[in-house]
Amino acid sequence: MAGVIPPKNTGQDTATTSSDPNQELVPIDDRATRGSLTMAWWGVCSAMFYLVIGIAMAENYGTKNAIIGLLISCVAYGIINGIITRYAIRTGMSVALFSRVLFGHKGAALATLIFFATAMYYAVFEGSVIAVTFSQTYPSIPYWIAALIVVAYSVPMIMGSVQNWLDKLNGVLLPFYIIGLIAAIVMATNEYGYSNAWLAVGPEQTSPFGWWNVAVYYMGIWVLMMYTFDYARYGKQKDSKYLSWFNFGIPFYLVAFFLSGLAGIYLVSTIPLEGALSEVSITLALVKLMGVFGLIFVVITQTRINTANYLLATTNLQAFVKDTINIQMPKFVGALLIGSFIFVLMLLDVFAYLLQALAYQGVFVVAWVAIALTHILYPKREDIFGAVPVINPERLPAFDKSGLIAWIGASLVGIVLMNLGGNWLNWYATLTFATAMVLYAVLMPKTQQHIVTASSEAIIN
Repeated sequence: MAGVIPPKNTGQDTATTSSDPNQELVPIDDRATRGSLTMAWWGVCSAMFYLVIGIAMAENYGTKNAIIGLLISCVAYGIINGIITRYAIRTGMSVALFSRVLFGHKGAALATLIFFATAMYYAVFEGSVIAVTFSQTYPSIPYWIAALIVVAYSVPMIMGSVQNWLDKLNGVLLPFYIIGLIAAIVMATNEYGYSNAWLAVGPEQTSPFGWWNVAVYYMGIWVLMMYTFDYARYGKQKDSKYLSWFNFGIPFYLVAFFLSGLAGIYLVSTIPLEGALSEVSITLALVKLMGVFGLIFVVITQTRINTANYLLATTNLQAFVKDTINIQMPKFVGALLIGSFIFVLMLLDVFAYLLQALAYQGVFVVAWVAIALTHILYPKREDIFGAVPVINPERLPAFDKSGLIAWIGASLVGIVLMNLGGNWLNWYATLTFATAMVLYAVLMPKTQQHIVTASSEAIIN
């Protein structure tokens, strides 16, 4: 591919011919400007989900622990995503292509399966917030019709590219999100008055290490590292510092997690909620407070995050189908399928099951991130894989034992500890991460023989 750094050990054999961008390296000519990529990516920061997590952490562990844990999470996310961003920019690889290197061209299907399923589940949650809010604000609109409308306008939105459409859409919506959040805080204070109660949310006797529980909880949504990988690959090398430190780094998470969390804690402490804490209860409270402007704010926040959810669910479904049955699925077909899946799930009462599935998938994602970091930071990585590694399926093993043993082994450790419960809930994600790093660091040097063997067989045949 023109403009992509060639690998040391494979010449130009890394490119593939495909209409699916997830199956190709992104050439320099197709990279986005820093402004374009910033607008496209910052659509991810506006989910109501982030407000709910901040509130839940404060209620369970106290506001002080929630704030400390949020700050730790912002730093951890920023550092990890900074490393991932620089690698994705330099190579132009997607999660799908990178997972081929880690797990083999068939083994990569597990990564794309987990990725598209997770993105799809989040789209179900965020879309349901809009649909429920609409149907309860306007009872004449049945929920199923509201859900259909949400899916019907979401699918076409992701048919454009990151750098030529989603950047413009999210750029236009960004000011409305910021203004809406500020307006909600001002109107809530004006309506109910200011109180310091939000600084003392949670149990009377808080755990001195509650901040650790908060940080561990946020490891459960490390799928954002995969989101980062698939967006950052569109960045230009000259913008690498800006993108790694600002766009995908700590400042982004200070807005997405920290400010959203604080806003959520303040709003819930100020506005009376009807029913248990949830994204829906918060949005209904905002609509009651702000009227039609509250409804518009909810639609904007959820639409922005769903541009990423629908896009990445679609492109990784395409990659999954390609890796499993070797069929090149057009993007519009993948988008229609994802939209259909999401609509059905929005109609079914499966939210408890989706949350359980996300918990298990979160373990696999934590292990994937650990393996990805170990691979990127390994001192002799380029000697084994090249600057841009082999991604051609014909020159890779179907299943790379090194990566798969590390991934599945660490994930099993995490799942067992998670199900043991008790104090293990404070450590299962961390131990999953550590186990994956150690196993892969020990096994990865053996990958070189796998690649050589696979390449030789391809040449002979």
